Amino acid sequence: MRRTSAGVERFGPPCDRESAHDPERVIEVLEPMVSLARRSRLHEVIAGRISSVAVVLDAPYDPHNGAAIVRSCEAFGVQSLHVLERHKTPFAVARSVARSAEKWVQLTRHADVSSLVEWSAEASMPLVGADPDGELAPEQLAELPNVAIVLGNERDGIRPELARACTARVRVPMRGFIESLNVSVTAALLVYAATKDRPGDLDFDTRRRLYARGLYRSVAHAEDILNR
Repeated sequence: MRRTSAGVERFGPPCDRESAHDPERVIEVLEPMVSLARRSRLHEVIAGRISSVAVVLDAPYDPHNGAAIVRSCEAFGVQSLHVLERHKTPFAVARSVARSAEKWVQLTRHADVSSLVEWSAEASMPLVGADPDGELAPEQLAELPNVAIVLGNERDGIRPELARACTARVRVPMRGFIESLNVSVTAALLVYAATKDRPGDLDFDTRRRLYARGLYRSVAHAEDILNR
């Protein structure tokens, strides 16, 4: 059975109240209420975030795995997470594992492979599938200008239609008797390799939205203040 322990929730966009405000107005009103140290920390982290690496999950089954992957994306500065959902089961995360990482990572849901492939082409983000027999080593991901790392379902792997859309495959070299790793461990290793020494590259508008989000979450009763 899929784990349904307490603290598991559907992963969605930032709360509607927060996202409904104009980022520039949020910054104008709330920035003076936030300490210089906190503002500097927000700028520092946001400056290092990356749009040239994305993660694609093919219908993750376990919300604890999903949460761990979201947490790895946030920790290594990956801003964009794309999820293909199957069997009408929405992508969910365990809050105790995600540790608020879901508040900073941008989630895009896709109902089918064609939608994901269309995004990949429009964004110039080639799909590279995680595969034990992949021709690429993890460190080669850092050499790609743009890359979307595709991770398969815990039970079924990457569906054939999506595997065919991948332009390359990447392996995690192992020397033990076990031939595969938990999907969340694989994600952490590959995301680390892909982002290593890669500079932050978010566009100005995205950086401002994230900064406004950080200010909003740093001020008590921010919603009431903005509505005055």
